[in-house]
Amino acid sequence: MLDDGAADLFGGFWPFMRRFLFMFLPLWVFLIGYTAGLHIILASILAGSSISVVAIFEKYKLKQESEEGLDGNNLIK
Repeated sequence: MLDDGAADLFGGFWPFMRRFLFMFLPLWVFLIGYTAGLHIILASILAGSSISVVAIFEKYKLKQESEEGLDGNNLIK
């Protein structure tokens, strides 16, 4: 079985937090944009692009944790 390491982020809380963010972050961004006076189409585009922020953040944290784990394990320096 392959382990992607994402389940270990934030002490194992990341899978639940990720599902929550995928559901509610676009809604929040849309409502904030719409109440700020943005056109409904622009608010929708902004809300849709907010989903990629969650994926980019996950990739960044995984890369950061893998680099921290490899600092002491390098055989060739």
